Amino acid sequence: MTAYRKNASPQLTLEGHLERITYFNKDTHYTVARFKRANPATVMTVVGYLAGVSPGETIKIKGTWVAHRKYGQQFKIQSFAVTLPAAVDGIRNYLASGAIKGIGPSMAARMTKVFGADTLEIIEKNPARLLEVEGIGETKAAMIQSAWQEHHTLRTLMQFLQDMGVQTSYCAKMYKAYGPDAVDLIRADPYILAEDIPGAGFLIADTIARKLGVEIEDPERVRACIMHIILQNADDGHTFAEQENLVARCENQFQISPRTVEYTIDQMAGANAIVVEPIESGRSTSAIFMRELYRAETGLANRLKAMLSLPLKAAEIDPDRIAAAVHHRLAINLSAEQLAALEQIFSHRIAVITGGPGTGKTTLLRSISTIFETLGRRVLLAAPTGRAARRLSEVTGRKARTIHRLLGVNFTDGGFIRDRNNPLEADAVIVDEASMVDTVLMYHLIDAVPMAASLVMVGDVSQLPAIGPGNVLADMIDSTRIPVFSLNKIFRQDTESAIILNAHKVRQGDFQVGAQADVIDQSSDFYFVEEHDPDRVAQRIVQLCSRELPQKFDFDPILDIQVLTPMHKGAVGTINLNHMLQKTLNRQPVLVEAMGNAYKAGDKVMHLINNYQKEVYNGDIGVVRNFDQQKDELTVDYYGQTVCYDTSELDQITIAYAISVHKSQGSEYPAVIVPLVTQHYVLLQRNLLYTAMTRGKKMVILIGSPKALHIALKNDKPRMRLTSLAGRLG
Repeated sequence: MTAYRKNASPQLTLEGHLERITYFNKDTHYTVARFKRANPATVMTVVGYLAGVSPGETIKIKGTWVAHRKYGQQFKIQSFAVTLPAAVDGIRNYLASGAIKGIGPSMAARMTKVFGADTLEIIEKNPARLLEVEGIGETKAAMIQSAWQEHHTLRTLMQFLQDMGVQTSYCAKMYKAYGPDAVDLIRADPYILAEDIPGAGFLIADTIARKLGVEIEDPERVRACIMHIILQNADDGHTFAEQENLVARCENQFQISPRTVEYTIDQMAGANAIVVEPIESGRSTSAIFMRELYRAETGLANRLKAMLSLPLKAAEIDPDRIAAAVHHRLAINLSAEQLAALEQIFSHRIAVITGGPGTGKTTLLRSISTIFETLGRRVLLAAPTGRAARRLSEVTGRKARTIHRLLGVNFTDGGFIRDRNNPLEADAVIVDEASMVDTVLMYHLIDAVPMAASLVMVGDVSQLPAIGPGNVLADMIDSTRIPVFSLNKIFRQDTESAIILNAHKVRQGDFQVGAQADVIDQSSDFYFVEEHDPDRVAQRIVQLCSRELPQKFDFDPILDIQVLTPMHKGAVGTINLNHMLQKTLNRQPVLVEAMGNAYKAGDKVMHLINNYQKEVYNGDIGVVRNFDQQKDELTVDYYGQTVCYDTSELDQITIAYAISVHKSQGSEYPAVIVPLVTQHYVLLQRNLLYTAMTRGKKMVILIGSPKALHIALKNDKPRMRLTSLAGRLG
């Protein structure tokens, strides 16, 4: 559904009837249908969002002709209106089409025989009279009335959205949220959409509000605008918005005067809708927090300070005993750097370990776990994602869980079972990939760690920060209140790895491209392939995934090779690369289509949100197994765990032959391919490149232009995150 080529076709209005529906997404109402035009009498394919329309119905459609690269010419509907029949024959055919649940051809014939041309009016205004029709009892009459009401509401809502100039793809979500009163509720307060409808947001709500005549400085609009900007800041990784910047954006983007914004901020703060605090840097502006983020950031700081203030029970440990215990249990000889770090870690209640690839973080993790167990202490291992937890289990030989599973989800209120009143049963908690943990999740974790327990955070601050708001690991380090142990030495077995050596060079900004790789062979595990044209980069990636790497290195093209790219759009964005790779790597027939994706058995897919009930989490990668036509369910295998999605849940997954670098955090893959083109210059950052390179275990291939690589290496100042954790800890 996303594969249209740009076309300057003029808008047309056509009238006719739907012959049949060939595809329908019940969650979004996206429809592909055959439409018979009345004059001239021609049959064509139409696509668009059609709520409450059934085959046989007469409709008037507005739209443009588009060229789909797979299906050819199609008419893309931008708006439509249904023409209800007035004659008895038309009414009978309309009801017989299945438009109203509970009415089939024979029932339609009996109803029109009794009521004639008044049939539709009877259903809508006097449904009690339906009992006059043979075969309709009270239950059947109630079902027909309910189905008619839903049908009518969907049409009314669709027409309302069209009149407001809003995408009708949100129609189904709005009906699900508000039911038959949807239009009335939205008219009364359009800004409820920003809170209730995923994806709709303030801009769509504001479009409707302005069309309905809501004034620029209406109090509801100003409040919604302020929350919109604070939420946007959170989406960008900040825990607060600067008041000065927020006021300027409200004025420049939404034409609201600074005086009105500042007055409304005071009102919202007084009502405890937001929190306003002075910024301690000496600047005149204030920090504006969402309540939830303020509670998380202040609560996290207070809990960490409270743990640090408690005296630590001295462990009976000396360096010789540490070395002996580790050598005996793990057959590992620790370096002087690692021994010094271990000795200090066991002298502090909270510690942070940082270091790049190959510096011994894994060895240190195994050693810490072993020593705690030797001392008879209960140890819990955790990581932010399922993939990171599985990897932590593999390298330590111990059970590791995601932070969400460790805390346990309370399905009643959406919170966690474990907290300070019901703490984790542990004497030590070790968290790997800690740079990925955002402020809210870290707050909940630390809140559940017993006050007397030890806490060890392990991560690489040179990688991308958490997707969610905050920069917790970096802030803990910057506070200088928490002991930090940096591992810098690359161990001998890793000095032969070009991946490791080049990753460290990228981290330091002194990586040199050198000669481009004409041949990829067994001589190295790292290659830079020079290619300037983005389309040729995409073609080369397909060639590498489908033939070259599987044939030369025996990599499974679907399970072992992962393409990591900075962006979603463009020739080497996730959307186009997934289309090309799926077409080449998976020749199976399509099982089901949804949200612009066509799913086939054997497809690699990624889960996009945390779904605690299914126990599958944001970023987990699996493989499609089958689609059950009877149950309307797609089955996906996640490392031996089977998860079923009904068609309304397919927006929770996406095709994953190519994924964003951000989504790859916490994972490792046998082979990684990274396109670097100047089209992506906004996102070309050193920490993004470093993160992508350190995902590869056996092979990393960068493919693109030296100029794009140079841009990434020089861009060592990624956008600063606005947080207050370091200051609160200091």
